[in-house]
Amino acid sequence: MKRMYPNLCKSIKLGDVTFKNRMFSAPMGGTDITADCTIGPRSTAFYELRAKGGAAAVTVSEVVVHPETDGSHMFHLDLETAGSLAGFTYTADAIRRHGAIPSVELSHSGQYAGTYLADKNRQGRMDQWGPSDGVRPDGKAVKALSIGQIEDIIEAYGRTASLAKRAGFEMVMVHGGHGWLINQFLSPYFNKRQDKYGGCLENRVRMAAEVLQSVRRAVGNGFPIEFRMSGSELLEGGYDLEEGVRIAQQLEPYIDLLHVSAGTYQSGFGITHPSMFMPHGCNVYMAEKIKKHVNVPVATVGGLNDPEMMEEIIASGKADVVAMARGLLADHELPKKVMTNRDKDILKCLRCFTCMSERADTTTRRCTINPLIGRETDGMEILPAPEKHRVLIAGGGPAGLFAAITAAKRGHEVILCEKEGTLGGILRGEQGIPFKYEMYDLGVTLEKLARDAGVDIRLNTSVTGEYADEIGADVIIAAVGSEPLIPPIPGIDGDNVIIVNDYHLEREKVSDHVAVLGGGLAGCEMAVHFALEGKTVHLIEMLEELAPDANKRHRPLLLEEIRKQNVHVHIGHKGLEIQPGGVLCENASGEKTLVPGTTVVCALGQRPKRNIVEPLLDCAPIVYQVGDCVRASNITNAIYQGFHAALDA
Repeated sequence: MKRMYPNLCKSIKLGDVTFKNRMFSAPMGGTDITADCTIGPRSTAFYELRAKGGAAAVTVSEVVVHPETDGSHMFHLDLETAGSLAGFTYTADAIRRHGAIPSVELSHSGQYAGTYLADKNRQGRMDQWGPSDGVRPDGKAVKALSIGQIEDIIEAYGRTASLAKRAGFEMVMVHGGHGWLINQFLSPYFNKRQDKYGGCLENRVRMAAEVLQSVRRAVGNGFPIEFRMSGSELLEGGYDLEEGVRIAQQLEPYIDLLHVSAGTYQSGFGITHPSMFMPHGCNVYMAEKIKKHVNVPVATVGGLNDPEMMEEIIASGKADVVAMARGLLADHELPKKVMTNRDKDILKCLRCFTCMSERADTTTRRCTINPLIGRETDGMEILPAPEKHRVLIAGGGPAGLFAAITAAKRGHEVILCEKEGTLGGILRGEQGIPFKYEMYDLGVTLEKLARDAGVDIRLNTSVTGEYADEIGADVIIAAVGSEPLIPPIPGIDGDNVIIVNDYHLEREKVSDHVAVLGGGLAGCEMAVHFALEGKTVHLIEMLEELAPDANKRHRPLLLEEIRKQNVHVHIGHKGLEIQPGGVLCENASGEKTLVPGTTVVCALGQRPKRNIVEPLLDCAPIVYQVGDCVRASNITNAIYQGFHAALDA
């Protein structure tokens, strides 16, 4: 078989272990960490899904090696806690039975203990330990670890690695990046010690080296050790890439794979986990630079989801392995699709941070475009329907398309009607915004998958009560979506006004001076887009805050982008009238002011198309209502509801 991406599909040997391809599943936190920090069955299934999808290695995220000084609510692996060793054993077995190599990440949060706790009050009561005495930017005191504590932590890394091997894991990753404890020792920003663990680079590297030696003694020769580091902290006062090269050179004698990430806790979440505002592969240059100066294989990570880009990374020698986390949440079968030349079927990560915000909010997992994530044990398999039905789907947006694909896979006769001439629904509007283009591309991919599944797609076809009766469907899935809210203010129908949903059709009308009416998620992202194009942008919001509908991981990055791009923000301003020169507004004090903009983009939200849904409710024995036509919400809910309606059909 001739593979489209031969370098990605090539095996690699690390230590005495052979990995079937170059696509590794990077560490991701589990979904049901128990009260005593053991792995629950949902987490086992969560990691197994990546193995089923064809990843060569699957790394279980952050096992805390020394709970005495790191109170984070992450996995523990010990012999004292009932179920701890067993949970890891079941997980390693679940990964390995699909041909993937099970790995586990050994970690210590240092002065950021408790980061993943939902209860921030409890986090505030914890002692925070680091290389040096100090005060974090949030005012929390940090205590310096004693030599005795450091030695105990080093020993704990080895002890935990030994237990991981005993449980059936065939590789370990030592986390030395992102501002966690080992990175804090490596960093001149954090490490102000004057003893053998601080000062010169050799001393700052000492703890990492001793940890790796402890792990090697515990697991023996031939057992692969992966070290994760930040190539550069990208932080004033931290180490840069040149020093990152020297750190890598000093540590390479002790490892089999060097995993090069970027950034630190202080440099920002959108750096350690590249946001949609950053280019894909933005951190690859660090791995490329370091690889030129070391002899061990190098892995790269950070916003990777395109096989063509990843193939080039391996083929050109920039790295030997590509690691993905969010990319394999969005499509756990990405490696399998690459291996079988089905790259056009890959559902690419949107970098929307639903996965990370859900982890922070509820300590579970969820993915916008993969309804299986976090629910792998909930009977989500797409099984053949015992009785075949004629399923009529009204609406070709994300909810309707996902429902159609799922119903067709179950063997139903599926007819999907879309009143427009193209599919994708609200996703169509994203093609005009470069940093959101993957949302538009999602619609394109879903259409391909629907056609491949045999869905009868009828464009320019509205589903009315009469049409539904004519079809004679056994099941109707109403997924007609929402429509933009357009306030009845003077001037809203002027030639200088563009409704946000129609922007992709009217881009040429936008002048160099834009007023965006509506400071929710959609309006804020439009404002950033126009500012990136070099336009002067004014953003108008009636409430006192911007983007309250954005998730808690994306929102801070979005607001920072608004600040960086010099968007002029007007909160507490109610739009009264749209004039040729802008929007006449009233502020909280009752004063009227004209916010300038020769083009006005209206982004005031969406409302369900209930007028289309109501006539369909009695047109089939079973009628499901999914997505925005029920309540204007988000793609996550639309896809999840569409998927389940099809499972129930």
